[in-house]
Amino acid sequence: MSKPGFERVALIGIGLIGSSLARRLRRDGLAAEIIACDRGRETLDKVRTLALADRVTDDPADAVQGADLVVIATPISAYAEIGRRMAVGLAQGAIVTDVGSVKQAAIRDLQASLPAGVHLVPGHPVTGTEHSGPEAGFAELFDDRWCILTPLPDGDAVALQRVTQLWQAAGMRVIAMDADHHDKVLAITSHLPHLIAYTIVGTATGLEETLKSEVIKFSAGGFRDFTRIAASDPVMWRDIFLNNREAVLEMLQRFTEDLTALQRAIRWGEGDKLEDLFTRTRAIRRSIIEAKQA
Repeated sequence: MSKPGFERVALIGIGLIGSSLARRLRRDGLAAEIIACDRGRETLDKVRTLALADRVTDDPADAVQGADLVVIATPISAYAEIGRRMAVGLAQGAIVTDVGSVKQAAIRDLQASLPAGVHLVPGHPVTGTEHSGPEAGFAELFDDRWCILTPLPDGDAVALQRVTQLWQAAGMRVIAMDADHHDKVLAITSHLPHLIAYTIVGTATGLEETLKSEVIKFSAGGFRDFTRIAASDPVMWRDIFLNNREAVLEMLQRFTEDLTALQRAIRWGEGDKLEDLFTRTRAIRRSIIEAKQA
C-alpha cells in the first residue's frame, strides 16, 4: 500500500477504536492528515493533548470536508444523525466506512443519507478491550485480529479494495461477508457472551451485602473475567443489543435450551454428560489458541 494511503481521514468518534486507528495512521504514515470529530469537548481536549489528530471539531459536516476516507467510530445509535449531518460536507468519491458490531443497522442508518458518488464500505474490526476513551487506544490493537467487511452488492470495487488495504496495513486479517451473516456470527461469538457477563455480574450486585463483599474479595479467575467483559462501554452495548435483537434473541434461546439441559444433568448426577460437554468446549479453546485469537 502506498504511503500515505489516504490524503485526509476524518474519524467521527475518537474512543478506543477511533483513537487506536489514529495512532496507527500516524505511526505508519497511512494518512497525510487526520481530522478528529467528537461531540464531547473534554474528549477533544484529550485528543489535542495526545496529539492524535491534526485538527479537531465537534461538527461532522466540517470534519468530512475534503476527506477521502471517513471512519465512523461512535455508538450505533448515533449513525443516522451523523449520516444526515455529514452528508452536506462529503466530496464526490469519498469513502465512508465504520467499525460497528452490527452491520445491517449500519447499512440501514447510513446508506439513505449518503449522496450519490460517495461509497459506503461497512466494516467491523473484531478487536477491543473493556476500556474506552481516546487515552485507552494503542496502535497495536489491530495486530493479527480479524476485520470483517460487509460490502454492498452494488458497492464500488475500488473503494472496497482501499478499505481492505487500510485494515491490512493496520495489521489486520480482512474477510468479506454478507451483513446478515456477520450479525448472526457476532451474536454468538461476541454479543451473547457480553450479555451473559452482564447478567452474572448483575446477579452478584443483587446479593445481600455480606455475601456480595465476599464475592468481590474472593473473586476467582472466572468471575474476574466476567467483570472485565461487563465493564465494557454501556452505551455501545445497549445499542448492539437493540440493533441486533433478532440474532441475539435466537442465540439466547439456543443458550437457554442448552442451559436447561445442563441444569438437568447436574440435578440427576449425569456426570458423563457434563464431562462430554466440558471436553468439547475445551477443544474450542485450543482451536482459538491455535488460530492465534486468544
